[in-house]
Amino acid sequence: NKPAWCFPKGLSLITIRDIRVILTAPMGRNLLVVKIETSEPDLYGLGCGTFTQRYLPVRSAVEDYLKPLLVGRDVSRIEDLWRLTMVNSYWRNGPVLNNAVSGVDMALWDIKAKLANMPLHDMWGGKCREAAAVYQHADGETLDELCGHVQEQLDLGMRHVRIRFGGSSTATRASGEAGGMAYGGSKGSIARPPEGALEGAYYDPRHYTTTTIEALTHVREQFGDAVELMHDVHERMPPIAAIGIAKELEPLRLFFLEDAMSPEDLPWFE
Repeated sequence: NKPAWCFPKGLSLITIRDIRVILTAPMGRNLLVVKIETSEPDLYGLGCGTFTQRYLPVRSAVEDYLKPLLVGRDVSRIEDLWRLTMVNSYWRNGPVLNNAVSGVDMALWDIKAKLANMPLHDMWGGKCREAAAVYQHADGETLDELCGHVQEQLDLGMRHVRIRFGGSSTATRASGEAGGMAYGGSKGSIARPPEGALEGAYYDPRHYTTTTIEALTHVREQFGDAVELMHDVHERMPPIAAIGIAKELEPLRLFFLEDAMSPEDLPWFE
């Protein structure tokens, strides 16, 4: 009872019939899915084009520019279509175009795997491990609350936990978004913003640095090596401060310290 496209022999050319963008926001996080529909009614592919903070320009890039370019073309020519979508606008790269092209590219590979009737990793040479480690977030307004959330993750079988200190809620931990605190800076950490300042979160890097070191140190002392610790700076520190916090955290043997500096600070990475 398999559809005809499961049997490639003698199959006529399969082309792109339509490209749709699906915007969705599970747990408050903005996601963008690219759906490529083909000339075979039941055959389609899905790809991720998520640019969380600027998803509407990505939708426009897919629907207004890539879709007219690609409809009617052969779905099997993935490399050719990738090159076409990258160079067609003359100016290339950047997060909007890269996410749009990535969503299309993933959807085409999804179609390719369905046509081959095998998992995509088998087409790329087969799996090379039986499982992969995953991590979850833990946060809290206090050190005790933070450790309680770390214990919750350990009880679930997690061994890798990404630590955030200064904000807590069930929804926050489920979504990975910041509630009372964003990675790399705490909302309200400056008690008195400048007079006449616009409403918003004002970043105090010193407060962030000291509380983050305190939280990670406390968790390591409480749990020892039973947990792999991680933290994401979210590129909110100048290079000299990033080097400082990295040195302070080195004795804690973090699994990773993520995005300590911005891509613009490239010379500092060495």
